[in-house]
Amino acid sequence: MGKQYKQLTISDIDFIQQQKLFFIASSSRYEVNLSPRGYDSLYVLDPSSLYMIDYLGSGNRTARDISEGGEVTLMFNAFEGDPKILRCFCKGEVIEKHDKLFEPASYHFKEDMSAIRHIVKLSIYAVETSCGMGVPLMQYQEDRKDVRSYALKMAKNKKFEQYVHDHLVPPDLTRL
Repeated sequence: MGKQYKQLTISDIDFIQQQKLFFIASSSRYEVNLSPRGYDSLYVLDPSSLYMIDYLGSGNRTARDISEGGEVTLMFNAFEGDPKILRCFCKGEVIEKHDKLFEPASYHFKEDMSAIRHIVKLSIYAVETSCGMGVPLMQYQEDRKDVRSYALKMAKNKKFEQYVHDHLVPPDLTRL
């Protein structure tokens, strides 16, 4: 049976830290965006706050949705061990590289920050757990290196900022 409460427990934090994959969904006035995330891209700041680093990607929809006051949901699944699903319902804040909060927030990550588009601070207003018995058992092999390598190469060749600018989702996106 599922439960809903206001902030993460110590058990929830341990569960999040063990996961190699999570999903982030966001929405504003456009379609719902849903993306898988990996690496060590999430840091639990406290029971009500998370930091997430954002690599280059095909768009910038999560940041767009946050900037328009949209909601963000993180979902973690147990693919090994006991079944469990944990969701964090959040409001977000995008911390850009030029923001004074970027550097202190970046200290929580081992990544080369030249390859990071921005950091997202997520403020949790509800946590929900459910059984997860329908989630298959799967075994982790390793992280893919592609996005990290591509972003580092772009930064090294001084093309990172132009790529980020060229691949933003336009604010006037309409349904097809």
